[in-house]
Amino acid sequence: MTFEITVTSAAGAAENFRVELTRGKDGNVTECRVNGEALALDAALTQPGVLSLLIEGRSYRVGRAHSAEGMQIGISGETFEVDVRDPRSLRARKRAGAGTEGPKKITAPMPGKVVRVLAPEGTRVEAGQGVIVIEAMKMQNELKSPKAGVVKKINSAEGATVNAGDALAVIE
Repeated sequence: MTFEITVTSAAGAAENFRVELTRGKDGNVTECRVNGEALALDAALTQPGVLSLLIEGRSYRVGRAHSAEGMQIGISGETFEVDVRDPRSLRARKRAGAGTEGPKKITAPMPGKVVRVLAPEGTRVEAGQGVIVIEAMKMQNELKSPKAGVVKKINSAEGATVNAGDALAVIE
């Protein structure tokens, strides 16, 4: 499997990577190449939204969250926007027609706690505008509107604990 990945720091610096993964019969990654160079990698999903990575003998704990804007990862207290492109899934998404018709839910990407509601019910929002902020593993993740519309319902109040997959808000 080959992925093209763009990592953008909070300061706005972007860096592109081409990552090639080879999996064995057991599904585990047996070989990893980044920009053509072999890399010793061991990865394990330790809990929803949390990866444990061993890269070239160094250990990293990576928290990840998905939103309408894409994926954010947190490493050592620093947050990065990550855009992962896989040509096969891109074609599938285009066929599925990821339209903006009808109500869209904002779901919790991982277990956490709602720390702030940025757009209460009845607020008009643009696509990509922050609606709700959850905290997981001491990282705050702003969940954004998948489309322009009106916040029809907020399902979790500030301070509420949420599970991965819980519908937090509905945008119409």
